[in-house]
Amino acid sequence: MTKYKVGFLVGSLAKGSINRLLAQALARLGADAGLELQEIGIRELPLYSYDYDADFPPVARAFKQAIGRMDAILFVTPEYNRSIPGALKNAIDWASRPWGSNSFTRKPSALIGTSPGAIGTAVAQQHLRSVLCFCNSPLMNTVEAYIQFKPGLITESGEVTEAATEEFLRNYLAEFHQFIARVLTVLPRDA
Repeated sequence: MTKYKVGFLVGSLAKGSINRLLAQALARLGADAGLELQEIGIRELPLYSYDYDADFPPVARAFKQAIGRMDAILFVTPEYNRSIPGALKNAIDWASRPWGSNSFTRKPSALIGTSPGAIGTAVAQQHLRSVLCFCNSPLMNTVEAYIQFKPGLITESGEVTEAATEEFLRNYLAEFHQFIARVLTVLPRDA
């Protein structure tokens, strides 16, 4: 099985983020699916402005380079006011600029998120799909993943305590592996 490097962006900046717990669980389970997941941090990025386009600050250059080293990107996002967090949108703006150097172009991506609510992060993910479509990132459309978080579902070390949820996440990652393989077959990174 071909191994793929997947960078993940956690939309929440909160220290106790349940989406960060979900990302840790996915990183643990990813190896079985042929995926090496590693976080690409967004916390240190300043607010984007096109005034920076001529000379990106070092943190933004490093961020874009980290995305460039990945075969695919996984967005792990909470839902804030029925949309994506501002920090995540800011990160996407940095990565997609300046014009002509969009880091997401032809890069396979997938979305997942968790929330205490019954519909998980469905509305935020729909908004994120719209943004990533504009960024020309091929998106895995199925399996969709809206995880309802309950206390104890994922331990601090990233272990999923509910068998059905763990099985779902394993399947999700296996599908993402297949999706990456299909996209990179049609749109090789070297092209």
